[in-house]
Amino acid sequence: MTNLHIEFSGPPLNYQRASQLAREAAMAGPMREPTIMSWHHRDATMPYYDGANPETWWAKYGEGNGGRLEVSVGDDFRFVMMDTRAFDRVGEIPLRNLRDGVGHQYLCWTPMLAGSTTPNMMACNPLGEWMADQF
Repeated sequence: MTNLHIEFSGPPLNYQRASQLAREAAMAGPMREPTIMSWHHRDATMPYYDGANPETWWAKYGEGNGGRLEVSVGDDFRFVMMDTRAFDRVGEIPLRNLRDGVGHQYLCWTPMLAGSTTPNMMACNPLGEWMADQF
């Protein structure tokens, strides 16, 4: 993994500003479309898993999922990034979450709903533990 450090002296950084600086540095260097895979702040880590070491898990996760560049911003933020320029763009996914009249949630294939907002068994599956919520 390649490492890049951005010196920063100024008011304390928040995530939004630090991630913006990291993306800009990645685009100025080896990446055209950088995406943050994981990050670490002295007070927080993403992703976080119970039982994982918060000092190292984020880096292992990021590298293991395609991260090729680690960018540290000042002394507080570290990001693992990957370049997504070669990925296909999917566009809008034709899935929608709906509820029936009693509050049960369904994942529905919108082309089969014909403009309706009422779940039906031809277009929809009940949300369960294995089915993702698409919002």
